[in-house]
Amino acid sequence: MSRALLLQLRSELKKNGDAAKAPQMQRYMKSVMPYHGVPTPVARRIYREAFSSVVFKNADEWQSAARHIWRHAKYREEWYAAVELCGHRAADAYQTPDALDLYEEMVVSGAWWDVVDTLASHQVGLLLRRYPKPIAKAMRAWSRSGDIWKRRTSILCQLGFKKDTDLKLLYACIDPSLDSKEFFLRKAIGWALRQYAWTDAEEVRRYVRENSARLSPLSRREALKNIN
Repeated sequence: MSRALLLQLRSELKKNGDAAKAPQMQRYMKSVMPYHGVPTPVARRIYREAFSSVVFKNADEWQSAARHIWRHAKYREEWYAAVELCGHRAADAYQTPDALDLYEEMVVSGAWWDVVDTLASHQVGLLLRRYPKPIAKAMRAWSRSGDIWKRRTSILCQLGFKKDTDLKLLYACIDPSLDSKEFFLRKAIGWALRQYAWTDAEEVRRYVRENSARLSPLSRREALKNIN
């Protein structure tokens, strides 16, 4: 099934691609992997149609399909298809802590915001909601990883949690990266704090004030961006 699914996706993406736009998309994303040149709405329709009748017998079959597409992708839209399959309704029953290894592989090898941010805020976030104790423990470990994308994932995994945000976990995941000069970590810190500010602006003000010596100007600016 995995190979046939990838070939179907590749055929449809190629058919709907724009060879003139593909290099522009590749340059914008600073991607080594080329693009078919498929607009996002069209690509999503292709993914939806390709996955509409997919049924997985078990978690292993789902993970095998996602990994096959990911590992054998030749174009970036095929990577996006693998990410889309991770969040497909056919995989909902298999969103357990066992799925974290799959997401870790994709985060580490994807190593760029377009893939990482979707996995962090949707798939890893879903695991955290369902299995808070083991996933929180994993995110604390990821926050101290030598891989910046695992760190970024740990910071962004609660982006949509609002009042359900575990502040202790958020701050624990931010802390190891507070002194980092890495743009993608500084940006992630500011983004996570800015999102929580919609729920509790005063708490974000307090955190920024108390950590002003360690927060980068970028993180601080992003954190306070929507606070009057």
